Amino acid sequence: MAILKTLGLVSVPVTYLACIALIACVAAAYLSRRTQRAPQPPPPPPGPSVAEKAAQDDPDAPVSVNYFPSRECNYACGFCFHTNTSGYILPLDDAKRGLRLLKEAGMRKLNIAGGEPFLHPKFLGELLRYGKEELGIESISIVSNGSKIQEKFFRDFGRYLDILAISCDSFVRETNDAIGRSEKGRAQADKDHVDQVFRIAGWCRAYNVMFKLNTVVNIYNWDEDMSVQIAELAPFRWKVFECLIVEGENENESRVRDARRFLITKEQWATFCDRHKHLPCYVPEDNETMAGSYLLLDERLRFLDKGNGPMKRSDSLLDVGVKEAMRQVKWDKGAFDKRGGVYEWQKPQTASGSCDGAAKKELEW
Repeated sequence: MAILKTLGLVSVPVTYLACIALIACVAAAYLSRRTQRAPQPPPPPPGPSVAEKAAQDDPDAPVSVNYFPSRECNYACGFCFHTNTSGYILPLDDAKRGLRLLKEAGMRKLNIAGGEPFLHPKFLGELLRYGKEELGIESISIVSNGSKIQEKFFRDFGRYLDILAISCDSFVRETNDAIGRSEKGRAQADKDHVDQVFRIAGWCRAYNVMFKLNTVVNIYNWDEDMSVQIAELAPFRWKVFECLIVEGENENESRVRDARRFLITKEQWATFCDRHKHLPCYVPEDNETMAGSYLLLDERLRFLDKGNGPMKRSDSLLDVGVKEAMRQVKWDKGAFDKRGGVYEWQKPQTASGSCDGAAKKELEW
Protein backbone atom coordinates (compact mmCIF):
# COMPACT_ATOMS: atom_id res chain seq x y z
CA MET A 1 0.00 0.00 0.00
CA ALA A 2 2.88 2.34 0.78
CA ILE A 3 4.24 1.78 -2.74
CA LEU A 4 0.82 2.51 -4.23
CA LYS A 5 0.60 5.75 -2.24
CA THR A 6 4.06 6.74 -3.45
CA LEU A 7 3.05 6.11 -7.07
CA GLY A 8 -0.26 7.90 -6.59
CA LEU A 9 -2.23 4.74 -7.45
CA VAL A 10 -4.06 4.17 -4.16
CA SER A 11 -7.37 5.22 -5.71
CA VAL A 12 -7.01 3.02 -8.83
CA PRO A 13 -9.28 -0.06 -8.74
CA VAL A 14 -7.48 -3.33 -8.04
CA THR A 15 -8.80 -4.89 -11.27
CA TYR A 16 -7.11 -2.17 -13.32
CA LEU A 17 -3.85 -2.72 -11.50
CA ALA A 18 -4.10 -6.45 -12.15
CA CYS A 19 -4.64 -5.82 -15.86
CA ILE A 20 -1.64 -3.51 -16.01
CA ALA A 21 0.51 -6.11 -14.27
CA LEU A 22 -0.68 -8.84 -16.65
CA ILE A 23 0.09 -6.71 -19.71
CA ALA A 24 3.55 -5.94 -18.36
CA CYS A 25 4.26 -9.65 -17.81
CA VAL A 26 3.09 -10.58 -21.31
CA ALA A 27 5.20 -7.82 -22.87
CA ALA A 28 8.26 -8.91 -20.91
CA ALA A 29 7.79 -12.53 -21.97
CA TYR A 30 7.36 -11.52 -25.63
CA LEU A 31 10.50 -9.38 -25.64
CA SER A 32 12.42 -12.16 -23.92
CA ARG A 33 11.36 -14.71 -26.56
CA ARG A 34 12.25 -12.32 -29.42
CA THR A 35 15.68 -11.79 -27.93
CA GLN A 36 16.20 -15.54 -27.68
CA ARG A 37 15.03 -16.14 -31.25
CA ALA A 38 17.13 -13.42 -32.87
CA PRO A 39 19.78 -15.04 -35.07
CA GLN A 40 23.22 -14.56 -33.67
CA PRO A 41 25.98 -13.57 -36.08
CA PRO A 42 28.81 -16.08 -36.37
CA PRO A 43 31.76 -15.39 -34.09
CA PRO A 44 34.70 -13.66 -35.74
CA PRO A 45 36.90 -16.20 -37.51
CA PRO A 46 40.21 -17.08 -35.91
CA GLY A 47 43.17 -15.19 -37.24
CA PRO A 48 45.95 -17.05 -39.05
CA SER A 49 48.56 -18.69 -36.88
CA VAL A 50 52.25 -17.82 -37.19
CA ALA A 51 52.75 -20.96 -39.28
CA GLU A 52 49.80 -20.08 -41.54
CA LYS A 53 51.15 -16.57 -42.08
CA ALA A 54 54.49 -18.03 -43.08
CA ALA A 55 52.76 -20.48 -45.44
CA GLN A 56 50.79 -17.67 -47.09
CA ASP A 57 54.08 -15.90 -47.84
CA ASP A 58 55.30 -18.98 -49.70
CA PRO A 59 55.13 -18.13 -53.45
CA ASP A 60 53.97 -21.70 -54.16
CA ALA A 61 51.29 -21.80 -51.46
CA PRO A 62 47.90 -23.19 -52.62
CA VAL A 63 46.29 -19.78 -52.28
CA SER A 64 43.09 -20.72 -54.15
CA VAL A 65 41.84 -24.32 -54.29
CA ASN A 66 38.89 -25.84 -56.15
CA TYR A 67 37.46 -28.88 -54.37
CA PHE A 68 35.08 -31.36 -56.03
CA PRO A 69 33.69 -33.34 -53.05
CA SER A 70 31.48 -35.52 -55.27
CA ARG A 71 31.20 -36.36 -58.96
CA GLU A 72 27.47 -37.05 -58.68
CA CYS A 73 25.26 -34.77 -60.77
CA ASN A 74 21.58 -34.63 -61.64
CA TYR A 75 22.21 -32.82 -64.94
CA ALA A 76 23.56 -34.27 -68.20
CA CYS A 77 25.56 -31.45 -69.81
CA GLY A 78 27.25 -32.99 -72.83
CA PHE A 79 30.55 -31.09 -72.53
CA CYS A 80 31.17 -31.81 -68.82
CA PHE A 81 34.88 -32.37 -68.06
CA HIS A 82 34.44 -33.70 -64.49
CA THR A 83 32.02 -36.53 -65.12
CA ASN A 84 30.04 -38.85 -62.87
CA THR A 85 32.42 -41.81 -62.78
CA SER A 86 32.18 -42.41 -59.03
CA GLY A 87 29.58 -41.96 -56.29
CA TYR A 88 32.25 -41.68 -53.60
CA ILE A 89 32.29 -38.87 -51.07
CA LEU A 90 34.72 -38.54 -48.18
CA PRO A 91 33.55 -38.93 -44.59
CA LEU A 92 32.91 -35.44 -43.26
CA ASP A 93 35.69 -35.63 -40.66
CA ASP A 94 38.23 -36.53 -43.37
CA ALA A 95 37.06 -33.65 -45.55
CA LYS A 96 37.47 -31.28 -42.60
CA ARG A 97 40.95 -32.62 -41.91
CA GLY A 98 41.85 -31.98 -45.53
CA LEU A 99 40.60 -28.39 -45.36
CA ARG A 100 42.65 -27.82 -42.22
CA LEU A 101 45.78 -29.14 -43.92
CA LEU A 102 45.13 -26.82 -46.88
CA LYS A 103 44.59 -23.82 -44.63
CA GLU A 104 47.82 -24.58 -42.76
CA ALA A 105 49.60 -24.78 -46.12
CA GLY A 106 48.47 -21.27 -47.08
CA MET A 107 45.03 -21.67 -48.71
CA ARG A 108 43.03 -18.45 -48.50
CA LYS A 109 40.22 -19.17 -50.99
CA LEU A 110 38.13 -22.36 -51.25
CA ASN A 111 35.82 -23.02 -54.19
CA ILE A 112 33.46 -26.01 -53.88
CA ALA A 113 32.23 -27.47 -57.17
CA GLY A 114 31.24 -30.85 -58.57
CA GLY A 115 29.31 -32.77 -59.74
CA GLU A 116 26.48 -30.94 -58.08
CA PRO A 117 27.40 -29.90 -54.51
CA PHE A 118 23.79 -29.34 -53.45
CA LEU A 119 23.01 -33.05 -53.80
CA HIS A 120 24.71 -33.23 -50.38
CA PRO A 121 23.36 -30.12 -48.62
CA LYS A 122 24.18 -31.11 -45.03
CA PHE A 123 27.75 -32.03 -45.96
CA LEU A 124 28.08 -28.79 -47.92
CA GLY A 125 26.64 -26.63 -45.17
CA GLU A 126 28.93 -28.10 -42.55
CA LEU A 127 31.97 -27.49 -44.78
CA LEU A 128 30.93 -23.83 -45.04
CA ARG A 129 30.44 -23.47 -41.30
CA TYR A 130 33.67 -25.25 -40.44
CA GLY A 131 35.66 -23.36 -43.04
CA LYS A 132 34.54 -19.96 -41.79
CA GLU A 133 33.99 -20.44 -38.04
CA GLU A 134 36.82 -22.81 -37.18
CA LEU A 135 39.41 -22.31 -39.92
CA GLY A 136 38.81 -18.66 -40.75
CA ILE A 137 39.13 -19.17 -44.53
CA GLU A 138 39.07 -15.73 -46.16
CA SER A 139 36.66 -16.60 -48.95
CA ILE A 140 34.43 -19.59 -49.71
CA SER A 141 32.48 -19.99 -52.94
CA ILE A 142 30.26 -22.65 -54.51
CA VAL A 143 29.64 -23.53 -58.17
CA SER A 144 26.23 -25.13 -58.77
CA ASN A 145 23.71 -25.79 -61.53
CA GLY A 146 21.17 -24.25 -59.15
CA SER A 147 18.48 -26.92 -59.47
CA LYS A 148 18.55 -28.07 -55.84
CA ILE A 149 19.07 -24.73 -54.13
CA GLN A 150 16.33 -23.57 -51.75
CA GLU A 151 16.01 -20.37 -49.77
CA LYS A 152 16.39 -22.31 -46.52
CA PHE A 153 20.04 -22.95 -47.37
CA PHE A 154 20.65 -19.19 -47.46
CA ARG A 155 18.91 -18.76 -44.11
CA ASP A 156 20.99 -21.51 -42.51
CA PHE A 157 24.38 -21.05 -44.17
CA GLY A 158 24.38 -17.84 -46.23
CA ARG A 159 26.44 -16.00 -43.62
CA TYR A 160 29.32 -18.41 -44.26
CA LEU A 161 29.24 -18.07 -48.07
CA ASP A 162 31.01 -15.30 -49.99
CA ILE A 163 30.24 -16.21 -53.62
CA LEU A 164 27.63 -18.41 -55.31
CA ALA A 165 28.30 -19.15 -58.98
CA ILE A 166 25.47 -20.61 -61.07
CA SER A 167 26.08 -22.39 -64.37
CA CYS A 168 23.84 -20.97 -67.08
CA ASP A 169 24.70 -21.64 -70.72
CA SER A 170 21.60 -20.28 -72.43
CA PHE A 171 18.31 -18.48 -71.95
CA VAL A 172 16.70 -20.39 -74.84
CA ARG A 173 14.57 -23.51 -74.26
CA GLU A 174 15.81 -25.49 -77.25
CA THR A 175 19.45 -24.68 -76.53
CA ASN A 176 19.32 -25.88 -72.94
CA ASP A 177 17.62 -29.06 -74.10
CA ALA A 178 20.33 -29.70 -76.70
CA ILE A 179 23.11 -29.08 -74.17
CA GLY A 180 21.56 -31.41 -71.60
CA ARG A 181 21.16 -28.80 -68.88
CA SER A 182 18.28 -30.62 -67.21
CA GLU A 183 17.48 -33.55 -64.95
CA LYS A 184 19.24 -36.34 -66.85
CA GLY A 185 18.29 -34.87 -70.19
CA ARG A 186 14.57 -34.41 -69.59
CA ALA A 187 13.18 -31.66 -71.79
CA GLN A 188 12.22 -29.40 -68.87
CA ALA A 189 15.74 -27.87 -68.92
CA ASP A 190 15.00 -24.58 -70.26
CA LYS A 191 12.45 -22.35 -68.66
CA ASP A 192 12.54 -24.04 -65.26
CA HIS A 193 16.31 -23.67 -65.16
CA VAL A 194 16.23 -20.02 -66.24
CA ASP A 195 13.50 -19.18 -63.72
CA GLN A 196 15.57 -20.78 -60.97
CA VAL A 197 18.62 -18.73 -61.95
CA PHE A 198 16.63 -15.53 -61.48
CA ARG A 199 15.27 -16.76 -58.13
CA ILE A 200 18.77 -17.52 -56.90
CA ALA A 201 20.02 -14.09 -57.98
CA GLY A 202 17.31 -12.56 -55.81
CA TRP A 203 18.19 -14.73 -52.82
CA CYS A 204 21.84 -13.77 -53.15
CA ARG A 205 20.91 -10.10 -52.97
CA ALA A 206 18.61 -10.72 -49.99
CA TYR A 207 21.20 -12.70 -48.01
CA ASN A 208 24.33 -10.73 -48.95
CA VAL A 209 25.99 -13.41 -51.06
CA MET A 210 27.90 -12.32 -54.15
CA PHE A 211 26.14 -13.69 -57.25
CA LYS A 212 28.18 -14.98 -60.17
CA LEU A 213 27.40 -16.72 -63.47
CA ASN A 214 29.44 -19.32 -65.36
CA THR A 215 28.81 -20.03 -69.05
CA VAL A 216 30.46 -22.60 -71.33
CA VAL A 217 30.48 -21.40 -74.94
CA ASN A 218 29.79 -24.34 -77.25
CA ILE A 219 28.36 -25.18 -80.66
CA TYR A 220 24.78 -24.66 -79.46
CA ASN A 221 25.08 -21.22 -77.85
CA TRP A 222 28.00 -19.39 -79.50
CA ASP A 223 25.64 -17.27 -81.63
CA GLU A 224 23.28 -16.32 -78.78
CA ASP A 225 23.10 -12.74 -77.50
CA MET A 226 22.72 -12.91 -73.70
CA SER A 227 23.31 -9.22 -73.02
CA VAL A 228 19.80 -8.32 -71.85
CA GLN A 229 19.43 -11.24 -69.44
CA ILE A 230 22.93 -10.84 -68.02
CA ALA A 231 22.33 -7.15 -67.38
CA GLU A 232 19.05 -7.98 -65.64
CA LEU A 233 20.65 -10.66 -63.45
CA ALA A 234 23.52 -8.27 -62.64
CA PRO A 235 26.15 -10.77 -61.47
CA PHE A 236 29.30 -9.30 -59.98
CA ARG A 237 31.18 -11.62 -62.34
CA TRP A 238 30.20 -13.48 -65.51
CA LYS A 239 32.88 -16.06 -66.22
CA VAL A 240 32.73 -17.34 -69.79
CA PHE A 241 34.68 -20.49 -70.69
CA GLU A 242 35.53 -21.99 -74.05
CA CYS A 243 34.32 -25.61 -74.33
CA LEU A 244 37.23 -27.80 -73.21
CA ILE A 245 38.34 -31.37 -73.98
CA VAL A 246 40.08 -33.21 -71.12
CA GLU A 247 41.74 -36.54 -71.85
CA GLY A 248 40.35 -39.17 -69.52
CA GLU A 249 37.04 -37.33 -69.06
CA ASN A 250 35.25 -36.30 -72.25
CA GLU A 251 37.51 -36.83 -75.29
CA ASN A 252 35.71 -39.70 -77.05
CA GLU A 253 32.70 -42.03 -77.08
CA SER A 254 34.23 -44.37 -74.49
CA ARG A 255 33.78 -41.75 -71.75
CA VAL A 256 30.67 -40.77 -69.82
CA ARG A 257 30.60 -37.63 -71.98
CA ASP A 258 31.94 -37.09 -75.49
CA ALA A 259 32.38 -33.33 -75.82
CA ARG A 260 33.83 -33.31 -79.33
CA ARG A 261 30.51 -32.38 -80.93
CA PHE A 262 30.29 -29.31 -78.65
CA LEU A 263 33.60 -27.77 -79.72
CA ILE A 264 33.71 -24.39 -81.46
CA THR A 265 36.19 -22.67 -83.74
CA LYS A 266 38.34 -19.76 -82.65
CA GLU A 267 36.26 -17.54 -84.92
CA GLN A 268 33.05 -18.59 -83.16
CA TRP A 269 34.66 -17.99 -79.78
CA ALA A 270 35.77 -14.53 -80.89
CA THR A 271 32.27 -13.74 -82.16
CA PHE A 272 30.72 -14.56 -78.79
CA CYS A 273 33.38 -12.51 -76.99
CA ASP A 274 32.90 -9.48 -79.23
CA ARG A 275 29.14 -9.61 -78.72
CA HIS A 276 29.39 -9.41 -74.93
CA LYS A 277 32.64 -7.59 -74.18
CA HIS A 278 30.76 -4.35 -73.43
CA LEU A 279 29.39 -5.84 -70.21
CA PRO A 280 31.55 -4.80 -67.22
CA CYS A 281 31.02 -8.16 -65.50
CA TYR A 282 32.19 -10.18 -68.54
CA VAL A 283 35.38 -12.24 -68.01
CA PRO A 284 36.32 -14.59 -70.90
CA GLU A 285 38.68 -17.50 -70.44
CA ASP A 286 39.85 -19.58 -73.39
CA ASN A 287 41.34 -23.07 -73.18
CA GLU A 288 44.93 -21.84 -73.25
CA THR A 289 44.32 -19.62 -70.23
CA MET A 290 42.49 -22.31 -68.30
CA ALA A 291 44.96 -25.18 -68.84
CA GLY A 292 47.06 -25.79 -65.75
CA SER A 293 46.17 -22.54 -63.97
CA TYR A 294 43.71 -24.04 -61.46
CA LEU A 295 44.42 -26.18 -58.42
CA LEU A 296 41.80 -28.93 -58.59
CA LEU A 297 41.04 -31.51 -55.88
CA ASP A 298 38.90 -34.58 -56.54
CA GLU A 299 36.57 -36.46 -54.19
CA ARG A 300 39.53 -38.22 -52.49
CA LEU A 301 41.50 -34.99 -52.07
CA ARG A 302 43.90 -35.80 -54.89
CA PHE A 303 45.18 -32.93 -57.00
CA LEU A 304 44.22 -33.20 -60.67
CA ASP A 305 46.30 -32.07 -63.61
CA LYS A 306 43.82 -31.38 -66.43
CA GLY A 307 46.21 -29.37 -68.56
CA ASN A 308 47.76 -30.60 -71.78
CA GLY A 309 47.83 -34.36 -72.31
CA PRO A 310 46.21 -37.15 -70.28
CA MET A 311 44.75 -36.20 -66.91
CA LYS A 312 47.01 -36.97 -63.94
CA ARG A 313 46.21 -37.49 -60.25
CA SER A 314 48.37 -37.02 -57.20
CA ASP A 315 48.26 -39.13 -54.06
CA SER A 316 45.69 -37.93 -51.55
CA LEU A 317 46.91 -35.02 -49.49
CA LEU A 318 45.48 -36.88 -46.49
CA ASP A 319 48.20 -39.49 -47.04
CA VAL A 320 51.22 -37.49 -48.22
CA GLY A 321 50.48 -33.90 -47.18
CA VAL A 322 49.70 -30.84 -49.28
CA LYS A 323 53.21 -30.00 -50.50
CA GLU A 324 54.03 -33.51 -51.68
CA ALA A 325 50.65 -33.90 -53.39
CA MET A 326 51.16 -30.59 -55.21
CA ARG A 327 54.60 -31.68 -56.40
CA GLN A 328 53.03 -34.67 -58.17
CA VAL A 329 51.03 -32.51 -60.61
CA LYS A 330 51.74 -29.41 -62.66
CA TRP A 331 50.26 -26.17 -61.40
CA ASP A 332 51.13 -23.22 -63.61
CA LYS A 333 51.46 -20.51 -60.99
CA GLY A 334 52.51 -18.02 -63.66
CA ALA A 335 49.29 -18.62 -65.61
CA PHE A 336 47.32 -18.33 -62.35
CA ASP A 337 48.88 -14.94 -61.66
CA LYS A 338 48.54 -13.81 -65.28
CA ARG A 339 44.79 -14.45 -65.37
CA GLY A 340 44.41 -12.48 -62.15
CA GLY A 341 43.64 -15.38 -59.84
CA VAL A 342 43.73 -13.30 -56.66
CA TYR A 343 41.53 -10.29 -55.94
CA GLU A 344 39.82 -8.90 -52.87
CA TRP A 345 37.50 -11.88 -52.67
CA GLN A 346 35.52 -11.46 -49.45
CA LYS A 347 31.95 -10.29 -49.78
CA PRO A 348 31.28 -6.68 -48.85
CA GLN A 349 28.73 -5.66 -46.24
CA THR A 350 26.22 -5.15 -49.05
CA ALA A 351 26.62 -7.29 -52.17
CA SER A 352 25.70 -5.77 -55.52
CA GLY A 353 26.01 -6.65 -59.16
CA SER A 354 28.74 -5.32 -61.40
CA CYS A 355 27.07 -5.42 -64.80
CA ASP A 356 25.91 -1.90 -64.02
CA GLY A 357 29.57 -0.96 -63.56
CA ALA A 358 29.08 -0.16 -59.88
CA ALA A 359 30.98 -2.93 -58.14
CA LYS A 360 34.69 -3.57 -58.08
CA LYS A 361 36.33 -6.66 -59.54
CA GLU A 362 36.57 -9.77 -57.42
CA LEU A 363 38.15 -13.20 -57.61
CA GLU A 364 38.05 -14.98 -60.93
CA TRP A 365 36.51 -18.19 -59.58
